[in-house]
Amino acid sequence: MTILQNGGERMSDQIAILHTNDLHSHLERWPKIRRHLLTRKRQLVRDGHSVLTFDIGDFMDRQHPLTEATFGRANISLMNEIGYDGVTIGNNEGLGLNHDQLNHLYDEANFPVILGNLRDRQTNELPAWAMPYRIITTNKGTRIGVLGFTAPFELTYPLLGWTPERIDIALAKILPELAGKTDFNILLSHLGLPMDRYIAERYSEIQVIIGAHTHHLLEHGEKHANSLLAAAGRYGDHIGRIDIEVEDGKLVSMQARTIVTDDLPAVYGDAIEINGYQASGEEQLTKQVVATLPEDYHMELDFDHRLIDLGLAALMARTKTDIAMLSTGMFLNDLPAGVVTANDLHSLLPHAVHPMRTILQGRELWRLAHEIMKNNRFLENHRLKGMGFRGNLWGQVVWSGLTIDENGDVFIHDQPIDMAAYYTIGGLDHYLFIPYFPTLEIMGQNTLSYDTVLREDFANYLHKEFAP
Repeated sequence: MTILQNGGERMSDQIAILHTNDLHSHLERWPKIRRHLLTRKRQLVRDGHSVLTFDIGDFMDRQHPLTEATFGRANISLMNEIGYDGVTIGNNEGLGLNHDQLNHLYDEANFPVILGNLRDRQTNELPAWAMPYRIITTNKGTRIGVLGFTAPFELTYPLLGWTPERIDIALAKILPELAGKTDFNILLSHLGLPMDRYIAERYSEIQVIIGAHTHHLLEHGEKHANSLLAAAGRYGDHIGRIDIEVEDGKLVSMQARTIVTDDLPAVYGDAIEINGYQASGEEQLTKQVVATLPEDYHMELDFDHRLIDLGLAALMARTKTDIAMLSTGMFLNDLPAGVVTANDLHSLLPHAVHPMRTILQGRELWRLAHEIMKNNRFLENHRLKGMGFRGNLWGQVVWSGLTIDENGDVFIHDQPIDMAAYYTIGGLDHYLFIPYFPTLEIMGQNTLSYDTVLREDFANYLHKEFAP
């Protein structure tokens, strides 16, 4: 409390914000993160601070078996341990689950999901589990508006029954509703650092932007225009804190910092808890029997029974094509003869990649085949990260239904390619998003399917061909 010269009193509110982002189911760090958030919150409240906790999306990632087995609901149970004051979603929640799974992801959540730029395509309304903003009033009367946005992937969200809204359009609707009702506003932004800076430059109504998506770390925050930008890296490697001082409803100071999660002390039981998450997920997935293989199938291409051939057949069945391309790096291990479970396939194909059907004219397919042949040597040992790929070495593309001879001539099912004809090819959305095969993006008529991932299509094919 500050005493004014005229004898009045000025109400001072010390506000602490604790925030996480982009955990991506790196649950090996969760015990330390949870302990720090809960302990620090108790200490700050005891010291008279107003305390808020937020998560900025991509808390889940189906690369972890527990997330895969529960379609993210186990992650929500972990978040409930914190009792966040608000979260928004990332693309792993929004695009990593089908429409129905996302609609039920937050059924048991004890926190609000704040998301103002994603609508159900059938109703054109925000989903029932989300709110466009929230106004939080602290014990000392400070009114804080909290908004949440996720990256509006206009190509892929509609495939799952969602309509993403551009940020300028969403802000034009929400900010007038907050006008005069808040002392300052916070944006939970799963948009990426460039977009955070864009918003800071153009929307003075937003004073704090807590970022995510591009996995950027702002160790001491970033002052941009009149806004403070904050972000805590990726995979739970940092935890963020923002300290804000408000006097009589006016911002006096803002400061951001981060701490390194791995520097926090471990306690007895952490390792048991972490191993338990892994074991529980694997146990649940192991109960799901998919097929019984009569032979060992191998990653390497010099075996009679190759995983790549099963993968190509699965892709062609899924995309209803008789030509397909698939990269060897998708398969992370061999698949031995005998019972195959969902856990085996999760270890084999952990990627967030989806089937894609492409129509190309013969001359463009010829060019794509030569692009791939040109890049194969480079990509074979390339350590590519992102765009849904969760492997190590990218590998080389293997075709089914297409060959190239030593003269560079292209054949479709042993017949010379017809440059004027149209061909339909099965592939992955990953190949559209990486920069090595521009013909797919420039000339392809591409149909993406986001209701399954490659792992699920592979499982369906194995179950059909090798039913247990």
